Amino acid sequence: QVQLVESGGGLVQPGGSLRLSCAASGIIFGTDVMGWYRQAPGKQRELVATISYGGTINYADSVKGRFTVSRDNAVNTIYLQMSSLIPEDTAVYYCNLFRRTPILRNYWGQGTQVTVSP
Repeated sequence: QVQLVESGGGLVQPGGSLRLSCAASGIIFGTDVMGWYRQAPGKQRELVATISYGGTINYADSVKGRFTVSRDNAVNTIYLQMSSLIPEDTAVYYCNLFRRTPILRNYWGQGTQVTVSP
């Protein structure tokens, strides 16, 4: 079983920055892909960024150049550095761990609120 715990959300003004963290506990495999998703009120959950164990990264077009995802495998933690935040980034941000092998599983954290407002 894997547990994901996010931290670092909050209220920030437009143009500001925030850093989210997600610590994974349990058995983590080298094939696991971790990432961040977000869900704004009235909208579907959407991909923000993913990062593999080896460091392969994928970003949503809407955050490219503004957000940076990183991963510390030694402590099973991923980070999301968010800069140049805009009101449209307001959402609940969820940490995700996607596992293909040995069993297909998808794990989610409880979510952390990010609000971008003057």
